Amino acid sequence: MYGVYSTLRLLDPKFPRTSEEPKRIGQRHAGAKKMLLLFLLALLAGAAAFLLFKFATVVDGDLTLVSRGPPRRERVDGKVVWITGASRGIGEVLSMQFANLGAKLILSARNKDELERVKQNILSKNPDSRIEVLPMDLSAGEESLKQVVHAAESLFSNAGIDYMIHNAAFERPKRGALEESEGGLKATFNVNVIGTINLTRLLAPYMLDRGMGHFVVMSSAAGKVPAPGQAVYSASKHALNGYFTSLRSELCTKGIKVTVVCPGPIETPQSSAAASSVQRHSSEKRVSVERCAELTIVAATHGLKEAWISYQPVLTVMYLVQYMPTIGYWLMDKIGAKRLDAAAKKGNTYSWNLIFGGKKSA
Repeated sequence: MYGVYSTLRLLDPKFPRTSEEPKRIGQRHAGAKKMLLLFLLALLAGAAAFLLFKFATVVDGDLTLVSRGPPRRERVDGKVVWITGASRGIGEVLSMQFANLGAKLILSARNKDELERVKQNILSKNPDSRIEVLPMDLSAGEESLKQVVHAAESLFSNAGIDYMIHNAAFERPKRGALEESEGGLKATFNVNVIGTINLTRLLAPYMLDRGMGHFVVMSSAAGKVPAPGQAVYSASKHALNGYFTSLRSELCTKGIKVTVVCPGPIETPQSSAAASSVQRHSSEKRVSVERCAELTIVAATHGLKEAWISYQPVLTVMYLVQYMPTIGYWLMDKIGAKRLDAAAKKGNTYSWNLIFGGKKSA
């Protein structure tokens, strides 16, 4: 045996010197592989920890949305964008941002004077923008909406509507589910559901004739998860989600796209001084209206079917309800009464303290 090893060493200087050496080399290789595997596992664990930290402290939207990058200008440049609820809040900021991307705008709301103010504000910053004001009341009924749709389709040399941004909404103060009046119920559903769906039914045939069109629906996190203190508003947004996700499945092969956007708490410039004071004292963290508008346009121009916009803890609740509903609904049951209590005291209704804090006060 020694002679065989001696001969092989002469032919190949790298050949092991003894019969035990291959075993030692194999052990060293196994050890190196184990170290490499441990290093890769540590690297993956570190990356996971970093992503979890960002998700818990920095991220302001669902992971698909925030990974998409900036809005795609080429998707809206020169396109006709019709925005309801454009006289203030998210609608006003959406109008400005769409104008910055080169879109032609149709601005709708009930208050014509406020729409003209928004138009002039945009033109002062973007003099070349093409903007039309089209006052409209979503609760006015089908015949009125039919005339408005015909007028909108006729603007910009009969170019038609490329993007319909359903942003108008009616929101009631937070109160218990059994405390809402019939008047509040009807007012909420007439705007948030019936008016929005009627406008869609009347506009969609024009889009189908052209073989293209995109509905962007400003829903709410309350349309995805339970919202104690906002039962009627939540019901109206669940209705919107159900209608438009069904509509998308029916018309997606005919060139019609639908993007449902679900924002959590948003800080709007129209917040009253009292509300702002409450937020400061309760440390209620809200996504800025500018960021909400930006992410909405990101979702639309990247063709996302659904997008969530919020900080924590709302995002965590949305993920739990979506993917682990038993746990998610248990959690919402745990905080329901405490959220009503916080709303009654004008406190923070989006706080981790609702989960980890004490019981509802007497």
